Amino acid sequence: MPLVYDELRRIASGYMKRERSGHTLQTTAIVNEAYVRLVGQKAVQWRDRTHFFAVAASVMRHLLVDHARARRRIRRGAGAHRISLDEVAIVSVQKSEEVLALDAALNKLDEIDPRKVKIVELRYFSGLSAKETADALDVSEITVKREWLKAKAWLYRELTQGTIDEA
Repeated sequence: MPLVYDELRRIASGYMKRERSGHTLQTTAIVNEAYVRLVGQKAVQWRDRTHFFAVAASVMRHLLVDHARARRRIRRGAGAHRISLDEVAIVSVQKSEEVLALDAALNKLDEIDPRKVKIVELRYFSGLSAKETADALDVSEITVKREWLKAKAWLYRELTQGTIDEA
């Protein structure tokens, strides 16, 4: 349990580093919720350690996306502390929108090439190496590296579509 918990904390910390400062969801909460969801899965046959952490990364990604969606639904925050409109535009909305945009892009990519999405989840969100990712997906390391590059290029194009022309 301590080894699993430490690794889940490392993965969650990686997620939280990409979030805005003052994020209302704490690393410990992500780890605890992910652990509860993982332990509660009865039908999963865990192949190995890498498989477990691959599923954990996916669960954590969905937790953050759900949290971003919930924040977006809040119209007016009762009891919320006051901040300037500039701070709201830069801090609150931007990061939530980035998470939601990335999730939408990953969902779109999943329709085209699910393996690329798994590679992104394992490499970007879980922080696994190309070798660990290859082992988890039962493919060669060079395939992971090639697919990783293609996935990053596809996501970049998808996420910046329309913003490059405007600049």
